[in-house]
Amino acid sequence: MHSTDPAEINRRLVELRQQHRELDDAIAQLQSDTASDELTVKRLKKRKLQLKDQIAWLENALIPDEPA
Repeated sequence: MHSTDPAEINRRLVELRQQHRELDDAIAQLQSDTASDELTVKRLKKRKLQLKDQIAWLENALIPDEPA
């Protein structure tokens, strides 16, 4: 993501937050299943953390720089 357009950043944030919620739901579903694949759960959790980092980075990009 290289856009500095706030509208584009906000649109991307909405997408990433939706993906984050969907992963959260998928992880909860897998963890409630006793026969779930632990490796899959770990991969989903890792992806969820990556999304969280991207969301934080984009939120930070929306904060205007303050003059020194």
